[in-house]
Amino acid sequence: MAALPPAALPAHAGLREQGELLLGGVPLGRLAARVGQTPFYAYSRSALHARVAELRAALPAAVKLHYAMKANPMPAVVQCLAGLVDGIDVASAGEMKVALDSGAPAAEISFAGPGKRDAELRQAVAAGVLVNVESPRELPVLAAAAQALGLPARVALRVNPDFELKGSGMKMGGGAKPFGVDAEAAPAVLAEMGRLAAHGLAFEGLQIFAGSQNLRAESLCEAQARSFELALRLAAVAPAPVRVLNLGGGFGIPYFPGDQRLDLAPIAAQLAAFCERLPAEMPQAHIVLELGRYLVGEAGVYVARITDRKVSQGQVFLVTDGGLHHHLAASGNFGQVLRRNYPVALGTLHAGREEEQVSVVGPLCTPLDLLADKVLLPRAEVGELVVVFQSGAYGASSSPQAFLGHPAVAEVLV
Repeated sequence: MAALPPAALPAHAGLREQGELLLGGVPLGRLAARVGQTPFYAYSRSALHARVAELRAALPAAVKLHYAMKANPMPAVVQCLAGLVDGIDVASAGEMKVALDSGAPAAEISFAGPGKRDAELRQAVAAGVLVNVESPRELPVLAAAAQALGLPARVALRVNPDFELKGSGMKMGGGAKPFGVDAEAAPAVLAEMGRLAAHGLAFEGLQIFAGSQNLRAESLCEAQARSFELALRLAAVAPAPVRVLNLGGGFGIPYFPGDQRLDLAPIAAQLAAFCERLPAEMPQAHIVLELGRYLVGEAGVYVARITDRKVSQGQVFLVTDGGLHHHLAASGNFGQVLRRNYPVALGTLHAGREEEQVSVVGPLCTPLDLLADKVLLPRAEVGELVVVFQSGAYGASSSPQAFLGHPAVAEVLV
């Protein structure tokens, strides 16, 4: 894949007249000096604002936007988004602490995960966040915590739907899954929630999550429609009125050549139709979209410095101080069968340089440490910076930074 030409750079990245990349309005070299090291991740505050504004403009006003912070739990990013979205979705007590510290109201934090420890469940009750129950085992623990603390245990039921999100990068529903309660078993769990209401359980809603990283609006619409109908059936046997209907996320971003951006219009139209039906069919409910990658993925870049330039059997290798230990996804996730390059560019694009085919690699003792394979870049020298785009989601926190003992990556919000 050729390097991105200037016109194709993400919206938050610009070029100065002399050809140095700008990140959040800061020249890349200056930003690297400010951070004090390479490699680093840089996230654009303006890009985060722009993405949320885009969604607000496209979707019905009644739909609440939540940030799934597993996509990027950097505290500064979470704090920025906490002021823009309606709620935060967490997947551990550690993430819950970051969300609470960000200023997000506990009433708008939800906690999901298939293996919540008893201590985490007690912490969630004490904090007052909504627990998305994924196993009957959680119910007596929550009830005991509610009674011990003298607080309600706010609960919703995460449902493993009997369908999947077609064309999703990661299927979260349909078939045997560790997530949630199977749709056919959900009525019995809802009945148990009702029985435990006298012991402090306060039922609030449903979460139905079918998949992630999908660029096909028709697939997302189908999954949301089936989720909505499933929610209606379960609402009829719920122990209390459904107040929160979390339809998950699944909105994808383009990474590779040929990827087409997600068309929000059909999704927005269908959600508007759902909102019109709610007063009659689930009168106390509001719809929540839980988005992670879609909010942050295009707002971040990964920056590494070239430490060596080598030629082997006629192939040019640009060796950098970054690699799979910091950006596992860009490297191909430890050797996925069909590896494709994230978009890359040099931090400086001097006019007149000839392009050459290169592979950008890291410092690790494994052939899997590959950031870009056989891409066209202007000729680069030792000391220059390489930028990997679409790196705002599932980067630093999703990579094996302890692997081979290299220094940790830095992160900055600009």
